[in-house]
Formats: sequence, C-alpha cells, structure tokens
Amino acid sequence: MRRDILELDTSATHTYKELELTLGDVEALRLVLAGSSVIDWQRANFPDLAAVDHHLALLLIDVEDPLDRERLRFVYNEAVSYLEEQLRLQFPPELRNPQDPRQVFVWASETGGFRRRQILSCVILKLMHVIHHMEAADLKFRSAISEAELCDLAEARILRQARQMQKSSLPVVSFYGSRKTRNSVITKLIAKKETIAATIFDKLRFRLVVETGDDLVPALLWLQRNMFPFNYVIPAQSHNNLLDPSRVLEHTDQQALTRAQPLSDEPIQKLTGKNEFSGADYRMINFIADYPLGLPEARSPYLSLELGRVVFLMVEFQIVDVETARLNEDGENAHHLYKQRQYGVVAQRLKRGGLSKKERGKG
Repeated sequence: MRRDILELDTSATHTYKELELTLGDVEALRLVLAGSSVIDWQRANFPDLAAVDHHLALLLIDVEDPLDRERLRFVYNEAVSYLEEQLRLQFPPELRNPQDPRQVFVWASETGGFRRRQILSCVILKLMHVIHHMEAADLKFRSAISEAELCDLAEARILRQARQMQKSSLPVVSFYGSRKTRNSVITKLIAKKETIAATIFDKLRFRLVVETGDDLVPALLWLQRNMFPFNYVIPAQSHNNLLDPSRVLEHTDQQALTRAQPLSDEPIQKLTGKNEFSGADYRMINFIADYPLGLPEARSPYLSLELGRVVFLMVEFQIVDVETARLNEDGENAHHLYKQRQYGVVAQRLKRGGLSKKERGKG
C-alpha cells in the first residue's frame, strides 16, 4: 500500500521546542514565510538517502514501489535530455546515467572542493521539480475527477495528518479546515483586480492555532517536515506579519550554521503584508502549498510512467497563536467588518467601475 502519511515517532520524551533546526529546515521555513522559490537555490540539503526518501514520501513517491522508482528515473531522464538539448550542457557518466536517481539529491547537497558535480546535480533537480509539477497538472486535466472530489481527498488526508500532529508534543489548540462557498468565490473574484478563477488560491484552507508565539516556529517545522513538500509552496503567495523570520535562527545550532554553506543568496526576509481588507492590526502567517494527492486507480488514466500517479491541489495554511487569534476578532479586525470592506469594493466596481470620482469626472 502506498504511504500517504508519514509515520511519526510519538514515543520520544523531548518536546518539539527542543528540536534543533538543520540548515535545510531554516531554508525551507524561510521559503515558506517569504514565498520564494527553490529554483533560486544554489544547493540542496539532503545529507543521505534517508533524507531523500523522507522528502519523496511527502511527494507520495514510495521508493519501495517499482512503478514509483521507474517514474523517478523517467523524470530524471527527461530533465537531463532537456538540459543537453536546450542548454547544451554536458554531464559526466555518473550524472548522465546514475545507478540510482535518488543520488542526485545527495550530490546536489555537497559542499566544499570542486563543485562541478554539485552544481550540475542542482540544475537537474530544478528541472525535475518543474517537469514533475507540469506533468502532474497534465494528469489532473486528463483525469475523470472533479475539483470537489480532490478537495474531499485533500481534506480527509490532511485531517488524518493533523491527528498525527496532535500525538506529537506540539501544543496544538485547534486545527480545522473550511472551504469557500460559491458566493465567497464570486465576491473575492470581483474584489480582486485579477478577475480570473485560477487566481483563487484558498478555496480549501486550514487554520492551526498554537498556545503561544513561541510555538509558531515548531508548528511550521512540523508542517514542512510532515505534511507537505516545502518545494511546492506557491511563490509570492505567502503573507506573514506575525513571526519575524530571524526568530527561526533561535532554534538552530549557530556554530553549525556558521560553518555551513547557504542554500541561496537571499537574506532573511522581513515581515510581509496582510490582506488588503483586514484590519490594520490583523496578524497571521499564511501560505499556499500545492498539496500532493494520489489519484484513485479508477480515476487515473493509464499514464503512470509519463505523468505519474500524483496530482496537486492548492491548499492554504494559516497559523496563529491563541492571543493573536483573540485580538484578530476585536475591533476593526472583526470578520463582519472585513466582509463589509470587501462588499464595499465589490459594489463600487460593479456600479461605478474601479475609477476614482476625479477620474470618472474626466470621462
């Protein structure tokens, strides 16, 4: 049976706050908070094949399944072929046809010395990232399954994962999901400047509430290690005005980070903005992840080699602590006032267009 939930060790006596973040954790959390892209990374951070297998499991790729291993090889070959044909890159034999494609993750993580193999491996990984996602989109288009059914599958799997999270030492107060109604989607489409249905990223959303602000980093760490693959967080769709990203470093071994080579040149990102209709003091961490789902066999076309057996569905995750959640419901942050501001923009655009009074007077 293919795994859709990582089995967690809940017998450990330590608390999640006491776990130290690796360099890979730091860069992944920075990516989640800032909404940046792995395409801009210079290096991966997979120290061994066990770390690779963990990441592949988050992508619903089971390395013990012969079909999944064949699919991984297929994507690898597609990436190398593109790079040879389009960019005229030349690869040494061990990269051109490795005995185990998983090894490229480890090679892309190498540090020090002559870095030609590391750089070329990283380039291959970036192409694999793009090709796998592109072909998963093609698979979803060809499959006889509706968006509503995919939402059902995603909601069921995420809630199962949430039960695993509650078994950990993470101080979870609540974790719940919701879906936008048809009327809410219409309202948001009109209120947004980009009135295209494809720009609605948060049709399915989940909110995680933890006890205190000190629990935000451990919560993010659990999610990116166990619930979704960090490399498929949607770029430019993260908003964070609650957690200073530099606080991520408080949970790390500073000496180890000093010795390590960074994965990218990007500095620690500053706090990003909020929803334009929220109150001035509304604070939240939210991001969109393209969440992997295994298609039911009855709904999947027979293209498992070329297109795989996994599709993606965009899911919004919101994270907040108890006190901030309470303040977010007070005064101008109240939800009914949020809706009033949104409806005001909708009414103005429908009745008079988006021009100001001065601009309309010139017409």
